[in-house]
Amino acid sequence: MTLSNFLFTSESVSEGHPDKVCDRISDAIVDTFLAREPEARVACETMVTTNRIVLAGEVRGPESITHDMMEDVAREAVKQIGYEQDGFHWARAHVEVHVHSQSGDIAMGVDGSGNKDEGAGDQGIMFGYACRETNVLMPAAIHYSHAILRSLADARHSGAEPGLLPDSKSQVTLRYEGGKPVGATSIVVSSQHLATLSQAEVREIVRPHVVNVMPDGWMCPEEEFYVNPTGRFVIGGPDGDAGLTGRKIIVDTYGGSAPHGGGAFSGKDPSKVDRSAAYAARYMAKNIVAAGLADRCTIQLSYAIGVAKPLSLYVDTHDTGQVDEAKLASALNEAMDLTPHGIRKHLQLNKPIYARTAAYGHFGREPDADGGFSWERTDLAEALKSALA
Repeated sequence: MTLSNFLFTSESVSEGHPDKVCDRISDAIVDTFLAREPEARVACETMVTTNRIVLAGEVRGPESITHDMMEDVAREAVKQIGYEQDGFHWARAHVEVHVHSQSGDIAMGVDGSGNKDEGAGDQGIMFGYACRETNVLMPAAIHYSHAILRSLADARHSGAEPGLLPDSKSQVTLRYEGGKPVGATSIVVSSQHLATLSQAEVREIVRPHVVNVMPDGWMCPEEEFYVNPTGRFVIGGPDGDAGLTGRKIIVDTYGGSAPHGGGAFSGKDPSKVDRSAAYAARYMAKNIVAAGLADRCTIQLSYAIGVAKPLSLYVDTHDTGQVDEAKLASALNEAMDLTPHGIRKHLQLNKPIYARTAAYGHFGREPDADGGFSWERTDLAEALKSALA
């Protein structure tokens, strides 16, 4: 039996969270390669700690992209986030680059040649999800968690709130009645700040960014509004906690409202189906909901390394669908080529569009004119409606 009245919680972390610093650096490396060679292969992992940045991974692309250039890219990413602290500074941090050429065994399985189609870069399962809880067809708790932190980051970058520092986290708990969100029961925000600010002062800096994001009447009770509940958050970022690429996969996706295949996105070029097929699954689920064919939709894809066609396509509309799910799956297969090459071509993924995805979620964002967030378009909706009429 599905509960209709319940509480549900999602969290987000800012661009200055140690793991998100790593995601940003790794995706900036991906963009650097794709800007010079759209078919480049990149798998870049980053680790950060107190004034230290370590890059590792495998690439195939222009030899003009040297280790020195990758170091410069990493420093620029940290500078753009805003780290100029004693314990983590974009200019003073020690950077190590341990990036080498891609394995020939992997390349042989993935590359297309002769009569062989381009294969998936790895085996795995990927999920996409959409629902009607928000106007961007995302679950409400993760949507508002992201929005709070984006508002705080905008104020920090603009200089409107000079007392805020880059590292922050949010958590929103919503009450559902009849299966629909109706308001927040608690909201938690932890924001790194200058030592001169008290907990009460930080609370009042944060408050309007929460109130302005939440829908009217959704603000939690005052006693359930927690800001820096430990009392102080001055030492933060990589100086306070080590970070790694790919450790915030639930923050990156649906906040726990939908399944996750387990593969991270950041640091991977779009030949890796961990990334591209997850984008395709979101694209298809969103278009199904946008077309009015369901109020909720989960899609699963699966792949084998070196094999082009997906092994499975599963559609679940959670008893909200207007048409048979098998017919939906058939229509999706007709509307979109779900091979790795087909996904990249349809969504135009071989572009330097990934650094911008590294914080505040890969989904629920506005498509950009240059092709960024192309998987958020709803241009399949009419075709799906016509095919299933």
